[in-house]
This record gives sequence, structure tokens and C-alpha cells, in this order.
Amino acid sequence: MAYRETEKMRQRKAEARKRIVKCTYRCVAEGGFRSARVTRIADLAGVATGTLYRHFESREDLFAEIFRLATQREVDKVAEALATSGNAAERLERALRQFAERALKGPMMAWSLIAEPVDPKVEEERLAYRKAYASLFEKAIREGIDEKCIPDQDARQSSTCLVGAIAESLVGPLSPTQTACATIDNNDPLVDSIIRFCMQGLTGTRR
Repeated sequence: MAYRETEKMRQRKAEARKRIVKCTYRCVAEGGFRSARVTRIADLAGVATGTLYRHFESREDLFAEIFRLATQREVDKVAEALATSGNAAERLERALRQFAERALKGPMMAWSLIAEPVDPKVEEERLAYRKAYASLFEKAIREGIDEKCIPDQDARQSSTCLVGAIAESLVGPLSPTQTACATIDNNDPLVDSIIRFCMQGLTGTRR
């Protein structure tokens, strides 16, 4: 007689998976991917280490899942900012500020998503989500060109430059060695400086 999984068993498995994901997310938010040890995650989730591997084939698969979950939240926030009122330049400025301020609010998670050395599988996710940000910015830039609030330019190339500029400018401030010695807040002149640079490069005018 073939084994048939009951609904109760399926629910139990789903709950265990949720706990594993939640606890891994917490570990990464607190200390980056490097501190997310499988044994600690299993202990926090209240499962055996072997149970973790029944839900995820490898540690890298688990980390890739966490990366997708965390980054999608940030991409969604940028998309929300781009969907607000105002012309395209104003909306882009709002979205870039959202990106920077949220990164500074959660520096360890932001560092993990932007710059922490990671396994190849997670790095693939990082590249995919950089493209997702660029795609959102590209659409807004094209709208700005149509609205005449942004000069005519290669929207695709400019969007890639925006992603690179804002991410690179945050690497130093978000570095664990930096944040361990300083308190970061969203009123830091750094945010205004980053936004000013990005928008000036995009529009060719001082803001």
C-alpha cells in the first residue's frame, strides 16, 4: 500500500518550512549570511538539522530563498515609490530615497543584499534583482523623456548606472566594520548627497 501524506502532515511540513525561513531571515538580518549557521537556524526553528535539508536541498538553496524574499520586499517598495504622484523625475528621486533610507534603516540586511560575499547561487539572485531595479528605473526614465522632465538619453544604460551608483555609494556606510562604530540614521547628509548625485547625472541639472 502506497504511503499517503495526510493534510495534517502537509500543514506540519509547511509550518516547519515557514519557521526555517523566518529564523534564517532573522539570522541574516542580525549578522549577515556568514552568521547564518545551519545548526543555529535549526535550533531557532525547533527542528533537526536533517529536517532543514528535507525542505531545502542545500544551505545555498536556503540562502537563495532568503535573498529572493528580502530583495523582493525592497523592489516592491521602490515600485510603490515610482507609482506615486508627480512627474517621472520626482518619482525617481522618491524611489532612490526610499532605497537609500531603507538600506540605512536595516544596515546589516542591506549589506547582505548589496555587497556581502556570497555563494554563486545567491550571487545569481543578486544579479537578477539588480536587473529588476534597473527595469523599474528604465521605465520611469522613458516616461520622463516623454514628459520632457528628463533629457533624451539611453534609458537602459542610465538605469543600470543608477543602480550601480546608489548601491556602490552605500557599500562603505553599510559595511559591518563601519556600522559597528557609528549610528546611522535616515537624516544623515549621505542620503541627500547620493540622491543629488544620481539626479544630477540623470537630468543634467543641480537639485
